Amino acid sequence: MEQPILDVRNLRKYFKTPRGLLHAVDDISFTIDHGKTLGIVGESGCGKSTTGRCILRLIEPTTGEIWFDGENVAQMKTRQLRAKRLDMQIIFQDPFSSLNPRNTVMQTIAEGVRVQKIHSTETEIQKRVLELMDIVGLAERLYNSYPHELDGGRRQRIGIARALAVNPKLIVCDEPVSALDVSIQAQILNLLKDLQEEMGLTYVFITHNLGVVNHISDEVLVMYLGQNVEQAHTEEIFRNPKHPYTQSLFSAIPVAKVGANKERIIIKGEVSSPINPPAGCRFAPRCQHRMPICTQQDPVSTEVTSGHFVACHLYS
Repeated sequence: MEQPILDVRNLRKYFKTPRGLLHAVDDISFTIDHGKTLGIVGESGCGKSTTGRCILRLIEPTTGEIWFDGENVAQMKTRQLRAKRLDMQIIFQDPFSSLNPRNTVMQTIAEGVRVQKIHSTETEIQKRVLELMDIVGLAERLYNSYPHELDGGRRQRIGIARALAVNPKLIVCDEPVSALDVSIQAQILNLLKDLQEEMGLTYVFITHNLGVVNHISDEVLVMYLGQNVEQAHTEEIFRNPKHPYTQSLFSAIPVAKVGANKERIIIKGEVSSPINPPAGCRFAPRCQHRMPICTQQDPVSTEVTSGHFVACHLYS
């Protein structure tokens, strides 16, 4: 059986605050196979982006193991990590603030190639940049353009080309279409899927848009307040969500059918503080199925059906 390209084990990231430790990511574990996409969903502040940045060590994890291609990225020294970054890249959420406004399209895409010394001559670098621009659908005439001269879709294509420049195996897509118009979103999503098929790329796709995650993901991981509450294959989790939080999220998906009567599950109450959280399920204060054990003991992730894991006392 083929080993997963990414194996995250018990990942935690805590931030110090005047009131105590903020549990941004608290004991997350998952795997991704080669050439697949894992969609990570959840409301704002649940730890999705922090998880993605910890995987690449753009921010340092507090504890945990991050096995990529058989090596523990969490234990790598600076020189090892710099070499490993050839295989691990990121596409940021904001296509404008993630680009240097003083650099042209060419300079931005070429930066990684220069830093990693992939090509030695200026002619080779320019050829590679033009090739990448063609791959992501950027016209050659934009070669010397600056970010402020372009629209959001083109800026995001620059970000994608920059990530592809060093021939990575894994790309963390941190809400790469949330700042774009709907029509441009579709173009970028289709581009990402085409690139995955052509290059065998693996994606960690972070989003709060359930329609997007259903379109692009092979598996879905649902987070709530820093923890993984449910994970399954996309078709399975959309057909049969188990966790009360997942059920309420999915009930909010609009139905494109006149006269459709879909039951909404309304979550009541406020999100609990992630600073020094008490024992028990993080979702318990807002859950309509709450039991006494929910506020006393952390739920254990249980495999309810093949490949479908749920962290809820209703199933454990």
